[in-house]
Formats: sequence, structure tokens, C-alpha cells
Amino acid sequence: MFLKSVMERNQPLVRLGIEWQQAGVVLPDTYLLDYDTIVENARRIKQAGDANGVQNFFMLKQIGRNPMIAQALAEMGYVGAVCVDFREALTMVENNVPIGNVGHLVQIPRAALKKILSAKPKIVTVYSLEKAQEISRVCTELGLHQKLMLRVLGENDMLYSGQYGGFTLAELEQTVHAIENMPGVEVGGVCSFPCFLYDEAAGDILPTPNLSTVQTAARMLTAWGYKDLMRNTPSATCVHSIPKIAAAGGTHGEPGHGLTGTTPYHAAHPDAEERPGYLYVSEVSHDLGTKSYCYGGGHYRRGHMKNALVGTTLEDAKIVPVLPPDDSSIDYHFELQQNCPVSAAAVMAFRTQFFVTRSRVAVVKGLSEGKPELAGLYSALGDPARE
Repeated sequence: MFLKSVMERNQPLVRLGIEWQQAGVVLPDTYLLDYDTIVENARRIKQAGDANGVQNFFMLKQIGRNPMIAQALAEMGYVGAVCVDFREALTMVENNVPIGNVGHLVQIPRAALKKILSAKPKIVTVYSLEKAQEISRVCTELGLHQKLMLRVLGENDMLYSGQYGGFTLAELEQTVHAIENMPGVEVGGVCSFPCFLYDEAAGDILPTPNLSTVQTAARMLTAWGYKDLMRNTPSATCVHSIPKIAAAGGTHGEPGHGLTGTTPYHAAHPDAEERPGYLYVSEVSHDLGTKSYCYGGGHYRRGHMKNALVGTTLEDAKIVPVLPPDDSSIDYHFELQQNCPVSAAAVMAFRTQFFVTRSRVAVVKGLSEGKPELAGLYSALGDPARE
């Protein structure tokens, strides 16, 4: 999906992937993160946010909750991390990374509340009054005061499978009144996901019905006397979409794939502000008949993997079609649609979510200056790797 883009816009990363695989610097099933490019992308996104009055929580699940990148963005002045689940929040807490928003898309389980709330997140998203009550009890016990963001639902909203939850507009007033009677918490904002998505036919990032739901909920809360509400309106946050967030009354975005230049918008627009900032590195394992197989482990079923660049040097490498395993199988290997030299590099660039893989993540610094160094090696969950 992004191989052509990364070859055209970040060729040094492609060259490095092949060279490091051949030299044994990294093993197969490793994602290379181009620290310099990601930081530059983040700087551009922050500048766009500052110019449009939109603050951004950085989303790093897609690059393995990487603490080195997280710390760089926090130092740059980002509000904090948006933690898609409680494990990501715990990783950020352990690495002293400020938390912007936690609880969206996965609520904080009761046993993790004390540790996460003690880190004083800017806001916590809730789906139910029961969870709000649990947060209230912990805040009262710890002497904390926590703002809550309500995930709101409209009749025509689109929700992804496995992401259901929230308050309907019809029950919003009752919900708000109930929270007003809970000590240690207050309503601080409303959100939904996704509020923006790339539309292939239009060739642009467009609002979804969810955005209208957030706008309606914000108007209702304003009418009840609430001020300075956070209106969080992901996804596809990038330089191009931030003015759209601002025009819609949004106050916050959540750049994730925007940080690595790998949203669907970036696949279709090679002139986008952000450049591709990661690469998947594998190695040809064996041949069988007219096909070859490279090591897997990094498959994401919505990745739109199509091609690999296979070779022992960038100059002799060739584009080879790839067939990923079907969803009923484990991705032990990716199938290359022609014979390739065993132990040659096979590098790919597709839409991914590192944290659902078993890959390693290698952070590369200095590539923009022609002096690449391996700055850190991590698991796909943000922990230091053993090897």
C-alpha cells in the first residue's frame, strides 16, 4: 500500500532496511522506525494544530506504543498520549509520558484505575455511568479531581466491530445530571470515533455522521451551562485534516498514522506534508515450486499488503507481488509470487498496527543526516527487546 511512496519519498530508509537485514543488524519481522522523519512529521502536525487552534493527543499504538517516540513528542509540546487501551496507558505511565486521553476506545478496568488516575490524565473517556462511578470513588479516595469525556452515539453513526459503547443523545441529559452528583469528577468533553475518514471516491478526508453527533452533544452541554468543552474528533488527523477539525468546531485531534505518513490519504496523495516513516523488514526463507516465502509475524489483516521489494542491495532489488495469509491462518510466512534468492531482504510498507503483531521495532536515528544508528530495539508493545 505504501511501498511506492516510501521508495519515492524515503529511499534512505529502504536502502537501510536492506543493508541492515543483509548485515544481520536486525532480524526478519522487524519494523524500522525513522525517528527523524516521524519527529519532523509531528512538528508539522503540531504547527498546523497551533495555527488552527487544535490541540493534538499523539496516538502510538500503530507503532508499538514506542516510548522513545512518545518522549520526543512530549518534549516537543504535545498535550500527551491518547491511550487506546489500559495497557498502553500503563506503558506510558511506566515511561513517564504524560497521558492526554485514556479510555477511548477501551475503558480502564477497575484494578488499573488507581495507577492510571494517579498519573493525572488530562481527560478520561467513559462509556457508562458505572465506570464514571468507579472513577469517582477512586478519585475521592486519592484526593483527585478528574475530567471525564463522554463518548456519544447518534442513530446514524458508524461504529467498527469490537468498538461498541457510549451514551445516546437521548440519554445525555440524564447522564450528565448523574455525573454532576458524583464527587471528584466532572464532564469535560465529548467525543466519538471516527469523526473523519478518507473517502476514496472523493479523494479527500471527509466528516462522518459521528461528527454531527459530537457537535449536537456539545451544543446540548453548552445550553446546560458547560464551558470550555473538549470536542475530540479523530481519525485521520494530519496537516491536511486539521483545518477541517477546526472548521467543524473540534478542539482536539489524535494523529496516529499521520505521524508516519501512512493514512489512506497519504497513500493516494504523494504530495502530502508528512513523509512515510516506517518500513517492514523480512527475509526470504525458502522456495516451493514457483513461489518463495519470507518470514512473517507482522501481518495486519487490514494492511492492504500488495508488494515486496526483494534483493540483496537496493540496486538489484525487484518488486514482487505478495500474498498474505488468509484470516484463518497464522502469518508464519508471506507468500512471494515468484522465486527469489534465499536469505535476500524482503522489505514492505503497508498499513499496520504494530501492537497486534509479534514483531520487533527498531528505532533509527540520524538517517536524515546520512549517519543512521540503531537507537533502540523494542517489542511491539513498547518494552525493551531482549536480543
